[in-house]
Amino acid sequence: MDKLAVMRDEVKEELQKDIIPFWKNLRDDEKGGYYGWLSYDLVLDKKSEKGCILNSRITWFFSNAYTLLKDESLLEEAKHGYEFLIKHCVDKEYGGIFWSLNYDGTPLDTTKHTYNQAFCIYALASYYEASKDREALELAFNLFRLIEEKCTDEVGYLEAFTRDFKPESNEKLSENGVLADKTMNTLLHVFEAYTELYRVTGVLPEWKEEANEVRCRLAWMMDLFADKIYNPAKRRQEVFFDKDYNTILDLHSYGHDIETAWLIDRGVEVLGEEAYEEKMSPITQALTEQIYRVAFDGHSLANECDRGVVNENRIWWVQAETVVGFLNGYEKTPEHSEYRDAALAVWEFIKEHVVDQRSGSEWFWEVRADGTPIEGRPIVEPWKCPYHNGRMCIEVMKRITS
Repeated sequence: MDKLAVMRDEVKEELQKDIIPFWKNLRDDEKGGYYGWLSYDLVLDKKSEKGCILNSRITWFFSNAYTLLKDESLLEEAKHGYEFLIKHCVDKEYGGIFWSLNYDGTPLDTTKHTYNQAFCIYALASYYEASKDREALELAFNLFRLIEEKCTDEVGYLEAFTRDFKPESNEKLSENGVLADKTMNTLLHVFEAYTELYRVTGVLPEWKEEANEVRCRLAWMMDLFADKIYNPAKRRQEVFFDKDYNTILDLHSYGHDIETAWLIDRGVEVLGEEAYEEKMSPITQALTEQIYRVAFDGHSLANECDRGVVNENRIWWVQAETVVGFLNGYEKTPEHSEYRDAALAVWEFIKEHVVDQRSGSEWFWEVRADGTPIEGRPIVEPWKCPYHNGRMCIEVMKRITS
């Protein structure tokens, strides 16, 4: 059997026998949503905070798994997540999505972050596709309008706000010793969310006007990526910026670059405008080629390079996005068979080292370059969810059809 077909079958088994059952077991039938913390030692904390990003991503995951597999139990899980979002994560007084909740669904961190609003849109669009629940689309467009009215300036997307949408400092999406006014990460996931929203509504006559607004912002963001975020001299994206999108740190985020390459290609495909294909494809090809050249060691991808120092640890989400990114690169440029081989090699590394073989676990958060796990990092927490690895499985299964 062809090696890609073997990977597809193995990925399908990982999705159906490991990832889906694991996250079904995290369901909280008493307080709603999904439990927010499982330690490295596999101790479940039922009273830990419930991140709204976590619950949005889980809702997105089960919605897409249902759309692909047509297993009614997956739609029921997606509905469980959706009901938690609309009942608890939505701020009924000021609008928007909270950052996190207590275990019982009451507000804990009432920060409003553009990143968080975007992920709820991502979940709602996919849940609509799975369920055809019009209420989900209505909320998605309400959040779209909220982002555009409250979370933007003349340059781009702002980041963090108080509960009533007064700007505040952006510690939540800043790292590596800097405090950023704007980030590539937030922009990327607004783009991702709007792509999904446009994909599921652009063909619906009753949403034509709203979908066209989303289409215009997708095009605007592609211009922003090309003109402000992408560094053609270094063939990478810059990561942290001041308010005018001037870079403030010499950082190369390998995982974000390979993820961006395929997400922008997806956005170009959904938008369907030849001018943007001509503008963005050279950038996504350059990102893919550069990551292959500087970050891939033949079996896995390093994390990042901060001011010339490479972090050699292997992060779960970086490996998952690398499989999709290199597979996408091979699809776009079949003459680059090295991308196909790289996707296959990273999957082998994931199987051997990143998937936690202990009963009741899922994937390790982080392993060393030699594949040994870094103890102490939780298996579940507000950022650790089935979004990246579940999406990798779904993308592989969709892309490798024979």
